[in-house]
Amino acid sequence: MPRSGKTTTPDGVPTLLDDVFPALANPVRRRILQLLLQGPKSVNNLAAHFDMARPSVSEHLKVLRDSGLVTERKVGRERHYSLCRAPMQEISNWLHPYEVYWQERLRLLRDTVVEAENERQGR
Repeated sequence: MPRSGKTTTPDGVPTLLDDVFPALANPVRRRILQLLLQGPKSVNNLAAHFDMARPSVSEHLKVLRDSGLVTERKVGRERHYSLCRAPMQEISNWLHPYEVYWQERLRLLRDTVVEAENERQGR
């Protein structure tokens, strides 16, 4: 799994985030990842879902493979692609503090609205 080393965690460990986010920026690549949620697929199987030439799908798969989001396995004359868990887990870990922050903000907003509504109704 490639590691660009551009970004590191606070303890100095390289992360995949600099490679993963640009790969996820493209809607075709995000759709490929969605298709791979169902299990490993060949290039031909994936290409059947798009209105583009198979070599174009292969180029998107190369970006996903280079970012570490998918792995490639040769089966006979075909190449099969599968999701790779590590980059997705890293994204989830990176996003988690923001999710917690916004959940708390929304909870405070809800509490404020409920309190205002109760005051308005004279409770």
